[in-house]
Amino acid sequence: MYPILFCSVACLAIFLERIWVLRRKLIIPKDFIDKVEELVKRDKIEEAIFLCQGHSSSIARIFLAGLRNVGRGMWLVKEAIEDKGRREGVVLERNIGILLTIANLSPLLGLLGTVSGMIKTFNAISVHGIGGSAPLAGGIAEALITTAAGLIVAIPTLVAYRFLTDKAQVLVFEMEENSIGLVDTIEGSGEDAV
Repeated sequence: MYPILFCSVACLAIFLERIWVLRRKLIIPKDFIDKVEELVKRDKIEEAIFLCQGHSSSIARIFLAGLRNVGRGMWLVKEAIEDKGRREGVVLERNIGILLTIANLSPLLGLLGTVSGMIKTFNAISVHGIGGSAPLAGGIAEALITTAAGLIVAIPTLVAYRFLTDKAQVLVFEMEENSIGLVDTIEGSGEDAV
């Protein structure tokens, strides 16, 4: 039961941490994006770079990578944005895979408890015979409790994994869309010195 309890605590900690980190306003702040695009439209690339350097969001780091290459060619801008976008996507999905491991491990730990309980039951039978029900009940109870506990941890953990994975993928998609918008804005401003 202790490993199953540890898995439940780890799952809860990871879920809460990821919920806190994966807030849209921290990753893709709309007002920041609007300011950067407005600066780029007015050909104020240096000011846009400065604004990105002072911001801690994922999209700011992606924009910064692209804006630093303005004037070197649009292919470098696009490449820098794609590369930084991939890296930020990995950061957003960090630790989420652990939830899938916990979801797979918890039922196995429950099964291990079941086997342990059945071993105790058969040991009780070999010592006391079939007539004594009290020793049998303890082993059977252990088997059922650990199985249930493993499933009780695994099912919500699997739901949490799916929820966080979907949330991270939606945010990555939105960052891609905003990055494409920035590239279009840069191309439209005539700043690409190819």
